[in-house]
Amino acid sequence: QVQLAESGGGLVQAGGSLRLSCAASGRIFSTVDMAWFRKGPGQEREFVAAITWSGDNTAYADSVKGRFTISRDNAKNTVYLQMNSLKPEDTAVYYCAADMRRTVVPSAREYDYDYWGRGTQVTVSS
Repeated sequence: QVQLAESGGGLVQAGGSLRLSCAASGRIFSTVDMAWFRKGPGQEREFVAAITWSGDNTAYADSVKGRFTISRDNAKNTVYLQMNSLKPEDTAVYYCAADMRRTVVPSAREYDYDYWGRGTQVTVSS
């Protein structure tokens, strides 16, 4: 089993930056794909970014491409989401998730992810 804990959320002005972290328990972290999803006020949860177990491949939602960067440090059992040029529409609870499959192309589908964190709030003011 994998336990995930997000941190790094907060309140930031539009145009600012935040870095989210997701710490994972267990020895299998380096063998699982990881992703970030988010759920804005009154919205469905949506895909943000994903990275393969090796870190070799990433995927991004069109809405964050060029502004957000996902990365991982397998030695620290941690995945990161660097968010730059933040917009008010980025306001959401951000969740990290783990996919037990080892893929070449990380999935953007919620149902492929087996474990989820509790989320961290990101609020972007205009």
